[in-house]
Amino acid sequence: MNSSIFPQYVEKYFPNYVLSVVERLNGRSLDNQIPFMFRELLTPTYSPDGRWASLTAAYKSVAADVVALGSPLPLKKRDSLATVVGSIPKIGVKYSLNEAEMKTIDAMMAQNRSEAEIVNRIFSAVPKAINGIDERIEDVFLSMLSTGVGLTVGNVGEGIRLDMQFLAENRFTASDYIWTNASATPVDDIQKVVDKASEDGHVIRHCYADDATLRVMGRNAQVRGLFGFSVNFVGGGANVPNLTFTQLAEVFMSEWNITLHRVSRTTFVEINGVSQGHKAWEAGTLAFTCDDTIGDLVYTATAEETRPVGGVAYQKASDYTLVSEYSETDPIIEYTASQAMVVPIINNVDRIYLLNSTEVEA
Repeated sequence: MNSSIFPQYVEKYFPNYVLSVVERLNGRSLDNQIPFMFRELLTPTYSPDGRWASLTAAYKSVAADVVALGSPLPLKKRDSLATVVGSIPKIGVKYSLNEAEMKTIDAMMAQNRSEAEIVNRIFSAVPKAINGIDERIEDVFLSMLSTGVGLTVGNVGEGIRLDMQFLAENRFTASDYIWTNASATPVDDIQKVVDKASEDGHVIRHCYADDATLRVMGRNAQVRGLFGFSVNFVGGGANVPNLTFTQLAEVFMSEWNITLHRVSRTTFVEINGVSQGHKAWEAGTLAFTCDDTIGDLVYTATAEETRPVGGVAYQKASDYTLVSEYSETDPIIEYTASQAMVVPIINNVDRIYLLNSTEVEA
């Protein structure tokens, strides 16, 4: 690694440019400005040893005993704890300026173009480098919340597989018909999940579902009938038009006091120069949670952060993302890179319930 071939611009503008990108993104994706769910549901947590742990506690509150004066109190069983642990993986992305692009920048300098234009051209990859880290975290997190297992899809080299060990008894399927069937009963299926949580001593507060599942629910006769009843619609559920997301959210709130959330994100990965999109959320799955935050975003310092390479320009874009600008020779290439050691982790998985609307009970 060598210092940047644009040292005067890197020294003067690189730190503030990175910070301006962070402020502009403000927790949202670069392409479509959709907020990252992991930022809302996970708490950033530093790990000094580069390890993560997910704790599951079987919390069960029991009523106090009524005893006669002078009698001893019966001893109750304490909560049981289970731990899943692992090492924090490294993730990163790198972009380059080739010789042809460098010549274009040289021409801009010779033409006395404004510094703002030149700086934007040199650092054009910085927003993508910063955003790429968060896109990968979101990708793993959505897979994790909808299945219990966080996976990397379209990864080059060794991938990530993080099994949070969701409880089998907290996984549900449709009772009689998958939800795309006109005879399906989503209201009854959701009520099963709510009842199970209540039996466990939990109160479900949030539900997350993908666009396709929300559209199926909006067309369902039982769901439309429940909405029609709630708004005193005359004429029966069959005459209620397909429900919008807002109307579905009203049903969830009025019937179960649950806030409904729409999951709509496509992650793009590049393999051998070809960009491919995929949806990390398990199609047809509804995830029910009992808490506003459900885990930790566990991070640690990268090796290069603690042992910086001489001549390379570094700037932190967040608690976990390190951005760097440097060059190499033979051939001469300017690089913009980002790296992080960070992983999303879900805690208290006994307070999470999954409903797969594409499968029927055996």
